[in-house]
Amino acid sequence: MAKGALAQGISRVRSLLGGRAEPPAPRLPPKQAEKLRAQLRECAAGTGGEVSARMRAARLGESYLQLDDAGRHEFLRLIALEFGPDPKAVAEAHASYQRAAGTPEQWDAEAALRTALRSSRIRILTQFNALPQGVKFLVDMRTDLLRYLEHDAELAVLDRELEARLTAWFDVGFLELQRITWNSPAALLEKLIKYEAVHEIRSWTDLRNRLDSDRRCYAFFHPRMPMEPLIFVEVALTGRLADSIHPLLDEAAPVFDAHRADTAIFYSISNTQKGLRGVSFGNFLLKRVIDDLKRDFPRLKTFATLSPMPQFAAWLKRNPEAGADIDLEISQLAAGAWIQDKALARRLRDPLERLAARYLTGAKSDDKPFDPVARFHLGNGARIERINWLADTSAKGLKQSFGLMVNYLYDPDAIEENVEAFAGEGRIVASAAVRRMAKR
Repeated sequence: MAKGALAQGISRVRSLLGGRAEPPAPRLPPKQAEKLRAQLRECAAGTGGEVSARMRAARLGESYLQLDDAGRHEFLRLIALEFGPDPKAVAEAHASYQRAAGTPEQWDAEAALRTALRSSRIRILTQFNALPQGVKFLVDMRTDLLRYLEHDAELAVLDRELEARLTAWFDVGFLELQRITWNSPAALLEKLIKYEAVHEIRSWTDLRNRLDSDRRCYAFFHPRMPMEPLIFVEVALTGRLADSIHPLLDEAAPVFDAHRADTAIFYSISNTQKGLRGVSFGNFLLKRVIDDLKRDFPRLKTFATLSPMPQFAAWLKRNPEAGADIDLEISQLAAGAWIQDKALARRLRDPLERLAARYLTGAKSDDKPFDPVARFHLGNGARIERINWLADTSAKGLKQSFGLMVNYLYDPDAIEENVEAFAGEGRIVASAAVRRMAKR
């Protein structure tokens, strides 16, 4: 290829990788749709060498980034509906396989059937993987796709294929565990502030407190997205099982001597990439972090979370009969004025804690725990250890769970047994105190 053509291709790649995009098109007229269709056909054909493939993928990505929201929706519909397997080729390959079954030709016929079933969508998507920022482009594209999918079921076939590709590319074996400190690049620290999903980081001082000497922050990274944490966990090193989030977030609290700590509290776990929904690596993150902490701090004996119950109030709203013995309406509980009345708070404590215990151990959705945080930790081998009264009295904490939080305990000797019990039998492992509370 001539140097000029190669330079032009590199320029287009750079445009995809972060250069200034053209203003979005106001709509997708027929001529533009046909142009995109032609670009998709070129990518699906896969002719030429590696440089040509990169140039095609960069041009296609550039076209996508220039579209407005409606145009991107139509672009994804083109891929989903017009670039699947050829039904005629699949039927012929299947018939050949049926005829060859039980003969020496069966394996060749099976390979031909697999080839026929492989859609052009896969060839299109895979070409982006060769670009330096192509993987991130596909993750962001799936973020768009998931929004459209809520109202357009015909996109499901593309979502399944894209999720399968991303699951393979983000296999935990490819991921790198890194500790994030106050000395990490500022751009990365800004990402923590942006992506924190559990307890908002209010300022740089707040962030510095979370990265102090008695804290640890770990994240998984993909080699093709080196400055984009995929998931991160914030850890406090303490001398006891934490029962409130406020001391952990208190910027004026004294720094604890980390080498005296016997307990590690995971108080925030945040997934950062919406486009990786369904791609699970949180359980591997916690296992790796526990191993890392045990190596650095041999005195650590207890590994637990201080977790929200983000759907507790929503569940009670759907099932008001469950809270029949609670004196206040749900809206009053969520508003939180009652916590100033100590006598009322004392009366509410027992019924709310009992209700929370029953919610965590019994509330189900599709035979799984109703609460998403419970699903995550129980599925990773934790047990429900303790329910904490008025552990988060922020506006968010009151709105979600009336101020209650829960400790999930990770016992390294019981994790695998708990995982098997949960996965195989749906059994929820809880401490004796929580079980008694749920039955009371």
